Amino acid sequence: MIEIGITGGIGSGKSTICKVFKVLGVPIFEADFIAKKLINSNSEIKAGLIHLFGDNIYIPNLGVDRKKLADIIFNDDIQLAKVNKLVHPVVRNEYANWIKEQNTEYIIHEAAILFESGFYKMMDFTILVSAPELQRIERVTKRDRVHRNQVIERMEKQWTDKQKRELASVEIKNDNENLIIPQILKIDNQIKRYGKIW
Repeated sequence: MIEIGITGGIGSGKSTICKVFKVLGVPIFEADFIAKKLINSNSEIKAGLIHLFGDNIYIPNLGVDRKKLADIIFNDDIQLAKVNKLVHPVVRNEYANWIKEQNTEYIIHEAAILFESGFYKMMDFTILVSAPELQRIERVTKRDRVHRNQVIERMEKQWTDKQKRELASVEIKNDNENLIIPQILKIDNQIKRYGKIW
């Protein structure tokens, strides 16, 4: 089974691209979504976060205080690294169990920090979803109802498309100029016919 990692900066539209692959019958492992669930359900992660930030990082009967946690990790790279060290091994274990249950020609592992975390090294191929910065800012301000400055701050914490492009096997341009469906179908066809993408 071919393992493909897909990533893109905030607002690039990687979730939209994954929905199209899903329509084509490709199983998608949504690492960021799984991580959010595990923060509330995994006892090891919960104990680790409480040890780092105290009991009030969790709201009784509601789960983690997302705003408080985001405020901490988006403003402190050291604390972000500690949280990632807690969460990433558990997510990787979930992925290892998940992939055993799949039975398709290829699967997709979707993650915002696929390259930054080094997880791309475990993939056969990688896809970068890119979009111009102004479009990304506009998408996220509408989607999350946040100020553009907050979006820019979050973007600055991520690798640039240029950095990611150097490690990506292929790029999907989601820029309102290039149609995304033909790009996706081309990748799907390459994998199913040749077992690779280029």
